[in-house]
Formats: sequence, structure tokens, C-alpha cells
Amino acid sequence: MQDILNQLGELVLGSVPTMIFFVVLVIAYAALVRKPLETMLAERHARTSGAMDQARSAISASEAKAAEYEAKLRDARTKIFENRQAMLKQWNTEREKALELARHDAQRRIGVAREAVQRAGDEAKQQLQTSAAQLSDQILKAILPTHRGGAAVQG
Repeated sequence: MQDILNQLGELVLGSVPTMIFFVVLVIAYAALVRKPLETMLAERHARTSGAMDQARSAISASEAKAAEYEAKLRDARTKIFENRQAMLKQWNTEREKALELARHDAQRRIGVAREAVQRAGDEAKQQLQTSAAQLSDQILKAILPTHRGGAAVQG
């Protein structure tokens, strides 16, 4: 058994440089590879999350701009609608005024025409009365001839 222990001791002594080399290798790995790798990954993560944050802020800014443009568009449409309504109201008012003027002009013309017709009727009546009087005189002269001495003959 002593032999086995001696062999084990020699193996352990022979493995000490390997263990030291392994420890140095782990420390070198940690210093040369792991730390820069973690630093680079943290930087990459920061850049990625920073880019994501910038993208989110850009998206929210564009959404805010879109909402602002929609509000401006809505306001512009409202103004256009109000202007259109105002113009329609103005046109209707102007049309009503023109119709009222046309009605007044038509009423005036009708009045003038009625007066002209009335005058023409009165003139026609006057002419008829004058003609009737002349005709009756002619009829009387034709039916009742006058006497030469100025007296009418009775018969």
C-alpha cells in the first residue's frame, strides 16, 4: 500500500505544474477573453437597446406627428365645410334677393299692363259710346227724315 501511496504522491507532484498552468490559463482567459467579451456584449446590448429605444421614440414621435397632421387635416376639412356652408348661404341669399327683385319687377309690369289694359278698355268704351251715339243719330236720321221746314213729319 505504501507503493500505491508513493505512486499517488508522484502523480500529484507531477500534476502540480499542470494545475498551476490550468489556474494561469483560467486567469488569462478571464483577463484576456472573458472581460473584453463581456464588455463588448454589454456595449452591443446597450447599442441594441439604445437603438430600440431610439426606434420606439421615433415611432412615438411619428405617431404624434401623424396625430397632429390628422388634427390639422380635420381642422382644414371643417374650415372647408364651414366655408362651403357660408358660400351656399350667401348664394341662397343672393338668389332669394334676385327672386324678390324679379317678383317685384313682375308685379310692377303686371300693374303697368293692367293699367294699360284698363286704359285701352276705357278708350274702347269711350269709342263705343261715341260710335253708338253717332250710329243712333244716323239710324234716327234714316228712320225719321226731317221735315223741310224744320219740323219732323209724322206718319
